[in-house]
Amino acid sequence: MRSSAKFVPVLLFLVLLVACRSGDAGPTPTIPPEPAGGEEALTLLYWQAPSIPNPYLSGGYKDRDAGAVTLEPLAVYDPDGNLVPALATGIPTVENGGVSDDLMSITWTLREELQWSDGSAVTADDAVFTWSYCVDHDTGCTAADAFEGIASVEALDTLTVEITFEAPTPYPYSAFVSAGAPIISEAQFADCIGAAATTCDAQNNAPLGTGPYRITAFEPNQRAEYERNPFYRGPEPHFDRVTLKGGGDALSAARAVLESGEADYAWNLQIEPEVLAIMEAAGNGTVVSAFASLVERIVVNQTNPDPALGDNRSEYMEGQNPHPSLTFPPILQAMDMAIDRTLISEQLYGFAGQPACNVVTGPPVFASTANEDCLAQDVAGANRLLDESNVLDTDGDGIREHNGVPLRLVYQTSTNAIRQDTQALIRDWWREIGIETEVVHHDAALFFGGDPVENAEESYRRFFADVQMYATDSGIDPQQYLFGQLCDHIQTRENNWAHGNNARSCNPEYDELYAQLAGVGLGPQRAELIKRLNDLHVQSYVEIPLVNRGLVSAHVNTLQGVRINGWDSELWNIAEWRR
Repeated sequence: MRSSAKFVPVLLFLVLLVACRSGDAGPTPTIPPEPAGGEEALTLLYWQAPSIPNPYLSGGYKDRDAGAVTLEPLAVYDPDGNLVPALATGIPTVENGGVSDDLMSITWTLREELQWSDGSAVTADDAVFTWSYCVDHDTGCTAADAFEGIASVEALDTLTVEITFEAPTPYPYSAFVSAGAPIISEAQFADCIGAAATTCDAQNNAPLGTGPYRITAFEPNQRAEYERNPFYRGPEPHFDRVTLKGGGDALSAARAVLESGEADYAWNLQIEPEVLAIMEAAGNGTVVSAFASLVERIVVNQTNPDPALGDNRSEYMEGQNPHPSLTFPPILQAMDMAIDRTLISEQLYGFAGQPACNVVTGPPVFASTANEDCLAQDVAGANRLLDESNVLDTDGDGIREHNGVPLRLVYQTSTNAIRQDTQALIRDWWREIGIETEVVHHDAALFFGGDPVENAEESYRRFFADVQMYATDSGIDPQQYLFGQLCDHIQTRENNWAHGNNARSCNPEYDELYAQLAGVGLGPQRAELIKRLNDLHVQSYVEIPLVNRGLVSAHVNTLQGVRINGWDSELWNIAEWRR
């Protein structure tokens, strides 16, 4: 059964929308002036402003990208999902002897004469230090999953790093691979391990890097400034300086690139596709997109977010603090059934979205076909399921109760036009099945990158709501993402809310199945296990997938070399960008 909600794209309406929507869009970001003296400047608009350019202390893509301009890993992924050497001379495999036959170790070789952006030498010891830094519990490293299952990291000599695993590891390319797990300088961060990590503002806001540009200034939640790195290992990059500017919103960022040409690149343009098409027609810029495994989903809190609980609010407490209604499976299933994913995808995302029934949507070999009934909205079936499960509206106010508690939910997400439109649709569909929903949205910089203590009310990591919505991806090899959903990876105050299990869900059957995955090599058996883990997770309804999102950004037509990448940072090849 489809909802009666309709979106009728009318050209005149869209023209007015583009012209007038700034009334609720927030201020347009200030574009830095061109420098004097004929310097070449590159301006990047990240309307979700970066909070910190150290990806080990933030789970936000905006912060990862701010670091990726200067920080580098051993290898990155290209837009086709292939591993490409960065600081390493090549990609280790079993065939070339870089990965041991028993899958217990991988050995990387650094390029010769690598230098940090202050001219000091990069050595294998920096990789060893980076591992020590992230695996220290008190550091609160948000990329700790990348180093899970590693027994040791050793420097065999100044250029050789050997990683030894605790068990056979069929996909050994998590540690020091991609923009989310770069190598940092031991000399710079030596005093920043453990509890000191968050106190090292000078280091965290200006990490030494090996990339094409180096940080000259960083203002949290505002901007980052970079200059050409004179010690870069490759050809001299084109631009003299780079500005990564935050503020405004997706609409104003798109305007600045596609209409006025004031900026060169605008990231994460979650805007109605028809509006983007009108802007692109101005002829100043190009909209670019890429699909990988980025799924917009609703996460359902399995703990009690009642403010009256104080410090125990949304804390797992070994299962002793359950949500009063959202741990009852029929309620979660009914919420899932009431959603029209096709409508959301077609009307809000257009070319940049596909309806999603899985949290692991790619690569195709890992995509399950067992959940495709989610594509058919069924409000009548959801109401019937709740009736049969004795979740009834006993007082006639239109709101069902479970164990005497009315189903009134708080639904939070980041401030974003498409997300607010999605919230409105889902609120109305849930109202049709007797669930009242209050929609709340927070500044994206605080929702994704805010301090979980100082910005607890806004932080998705603290999860002071019943349900919340955001997008995350499962990666090229989904094992790391699936690992993050284990019982012992629930976000709690003990781990600084830095682990991957945001729903605070514990499923022993899932944990048992995951234990099999860790020892299975690449091939059909591994693909089947990944599909079954996805199915267990999705069919528990603690994460409700909505849309497989394509990354959508835009650049001015004069900017060359951009290859948007769904598998790694969008700035993965910024060294090649030029006029």
